[in-house]
Amino acid sequence: MASKIQSFKLNNGREMPSVGYGTWMAKDDELEKAIEAALEIGYRHIDTAYTYENEKVIGRVLKRWFDAGKLKREDIFLVTKLPPTGNRPEGVPKFLKRSLESLQVDYVDLYLIHVPFGFKDVEGTLQPKKEDGTTDLDLTTDHVAMWKAMEQQVDAGLTKAIGISNFNKAQVERILNNSRIKPSALQIELHVYLQQNELVHLCRQNDIQVTAYSPLGSPGIVAFYAKHGAKAEMPDILGNPVVKAIAQKHSKSAAQIVLRYHIQRQIVVIPKSTNPERLRQNLDIFGFQLDEDDIKQLKSLDVGIRLLSFKMLKGVEEHPEFPF
Repeated sequence: MASKIQSFKLNNGREMPSVGYGTWMAKDDELEKAIEAALEIGYRHIDTAYTYENEKVIGRVLKRWFDAGKLKREDIFLVTKLPPTGNRPEGVPKFLKRSLESLQVDYVDLYLIHVPFGFKDVEGTLQPKKEDGTTDLDLTTDHVAMWKAMEQQVDAGLTKAIGISNFNKAQVERILNNSRIKPSALQIELHVYLQQNELVHLCRQNDIQVTAYSPLGSPGIVAFYAKHGAKAEMPDILGNPVVKAIAQKHSKSAAQIVLRYHIQRQIVVIPKSTNPERLRQNLDIFGFQLDEDDIKQLKSLDVGIRLLSFKMLKGVEEHPEFPF
């Protein structure tokens, strides 16, 4: 299976597997078993973040595989992200070092600025709060200064590539206009109900690889909102009649259809599952092609529904770099 995974070439010349294993909202024993299963099935791209609080679990599994000689470090494409509490120049090396220690590796393949807005750096918390319960924002966030610090991590060999996540068009352009090392990737929410064509086009023009998070929708978002005392409705992408009809036509699952759609658009996908059978299905999307009519129908499903707006983090929309 692993040899059949299509890769996309980044602007630094390195290959990024087009399907990765997304680990948001996955922790501890459940995640450990799932990563073991994913590696056995053939996943070689793992996506995590400092804020997911699961880097130690991932590092433990990878070290087992490396020590046993089942994989070499260069066999794995590892992505992690700078937390909003680190969104300042001095935060970049501080938090990357912590991530590398947790992951038990000397470098990551791609390091992303997780969000464009910054929080105060209060030790021991990922979301510092003021007395009134609102997020304690750092309003001095300077993307250009942060990006120079990101570039220094490439120079130091601590990451092979750098990129951004959840940035809007103007923010991406600001990085492009003030960079020595161009962003290699932009990770954004992207699914058939939110296809982000303008942002994807900008990235194509500038040789930035787009990665889609929540490509199947994200049931975990409901729990994430609840954790922060907010409610979220999760549109049923996989139950959409158009998706189901195309799935029946190709004798594939609905998930395989929407993942294949993104791959044919040259977009990396990082679906999350802890179910071994679904893990297998999500990787088994390279033996068929969607035709022009399929593509046309799936394109027509774009209605601009955003699942993750970050507004459950009370007061975050007051940040001058809030992207939505």
